[in-house]
Amino acid sequence: MQTEECCPKFNPEPWQEKSFQWNDKLFVKDKVFTFFYMPVNFGQTMKRLFRKLQESNATCQDNMVLSDHTSRWNMDLYMAVDKPLKNAENVKLKGHILSKVYEGPYKDTAVWCKDFESFAATKSLTVNKWLMWYTTCPKCAKKYGKNYVAIMGMTNYVL
Repeated sequence: MQTEECCPKFNPEPWQEKSFQWNDKLFVKDKVFTFFYMPVNFGQTMKRLFRKLQESNATCQDNMVLSDHTSRWNMDLYMAVDKPLKNAENVKLKGHILSKVYEGPYKDTAVWCKDFESFAATKSLTVNKWLMWYTTCPKCAKKYGKNYVAIMGMTNYVL
């Protein structure tokens, strides 16, 4: 018997080797403390974001929460939302996006990033902002039998 988890099943097709433009795409931003890039308070941050989402009667678009690993000690999270949230840092992202989906253990991230750089080069693009979309939590990845991670590379990033 399968138990319900928190993450919907991810469909990689709309994000696999795609290119698109964001024009002031709305996100709410928060921070996660990391220890040598490993998230420490990710769950607490997500609970805080979902509480603000409910308080604002808003929804998370595409179940998208992007991670920007800014240092060994910090990761910024960007949750796609349908409207600005109360008591939150609302931001708009603008730029050309290149996306590619990978599947496997997180330890393969360096391999995926190297592949993504090659993928961008085939399009004559240079990524100047890297965002990782961890599409499901570890429990849901185990439940679905797939651990999808989408790399979203911004080639002319504007915040």
